[in-house]
Parts: sequence; structure tokens; C-alpha cells
Amino acid sequence: MNRTDRLKRLRFRAWHRGTKEADLLIGGFFDRHHAAWSDEEVDWYEALLEEQDVDIMAWAIGTQPVPAHWDGEMMRRLKRVDYIRFPE
Repeated sequence: MNRTDRLKRLRFRAWHRGTKEADLLIGGFFDRHHAAWSDEEVDWYEALLEEQDVDIMAWAIGTQPVPAHWDGEMMRRLKRVDYIRFPE
């Protein structure tokens, strides 16, 4: 699959998580950062989407420790939570 199609698929998955809160966090992160991601970072994000939303959200807001295999620069960006846009 080419990069453009892969990112379209990831965007859909990021914005259709099941709850508005997860959509805003996970989808908002994708929208804000995906254009600058390397192939390795796209791989990381794609794998992250396989995790449960409650876990991703808990790691992002700091209510649960981040497992070592997810820890790193991408998780630090996710934890900033400065990318969520609320509708007017």
C-alpha cells in the first residue's frame, strides 16, 4: 500500500474509535503530526491503534504508566495533548 493510502486508512481508524473523547485524542494527534512522520513513526502509530482506547488515553493523560515498548518521543508528543481542537 502506498503512503498516501496508508495515511488515509490510519486517519479513518484514528477518528472512528468509538467514543468522542478517544476520537479527539487519537484523531487529533494524527491530524496535527502525521505530515511530518517518518515511515518508522507511521509504523509506531499504526501499531498503537491496535491498543485499547482506554489504555492509550490513560497513557496520554498520565493515569497509567506507559509500557516500555510504547515509551519514547512519539508518546511524549501524544502526552502533550496540545493538539485537540474543540468545535465552536
